[in-house]
Amino acid sequence: MSRDTMKPLNNADFPDLVETCISSEKISGGKMIYVQRDQIRLPSGREGFREFVVHPGAVIILPLLDNGHLVLERQFRYPLQQVFIELPAGKIDPGESLLVTGQRELQEETGYHASEWTYLGFQHPCIGYSTEAIYIFLARGLTLGEPQRDQDENLQIFDMSVQQCMDAVQQGLITDGKTIIALMWLEKYLNGSWQPMELPS
Repeated sequence: MSRDTMKPLNNADFPDLVETCISSEKISGGKMIYVQRDQIRLPSGREGFREFVVHPGAVIILPLLDNGHLVLERQFRYPLQQVFIELPAGKIDPGESLLVTGQRELQEETGYHASEWTYLGFQHPCIGYSTEAIYIFLARGLTLGEPQRDQDENLQIFDMSVQQCMDAVQQGLITDGKTIIALMWLEKYLNGSWQPMELPS
């Protein structure tokens, strides 16, 4: 099926799949995310429970330098006790537009500003247990300034070519899901096989 003939999935078209909420409770929470438990009614009429993380959403940025390299980060991720290679990204603050989030996160984490922004698409990284959506922007026309990182944010900034990034994915050196999907989007966009999606309002 070609992209032109596909249409967004509508729950009303799949009544035999949809689960409905009976009641909700917040069972734990932190500064950025919280866990919610919903009592639900299944399509069969039986009842059950769903527990999931409520997340404000995030933006990931593909900062493309004039030489064709991407600006990347090395960052220690505590849950997995490992340093990862990632693209710059960050959560959406309340009342903030997607573009402003991307611009803010790029400058805060890397020091770079971009004169050209292209929205490519979005992803849902963990549909079984989180509401998180991540929006993908390509940033070009980069100029370097001073980063403004949080006090607890320790990053190493470096750059690699797009092909080196794809090789690193294939070799298991880049395993961060959001970064992998953004790189796939970029590769398709740069070779002309995919067109950018419309920026959500």
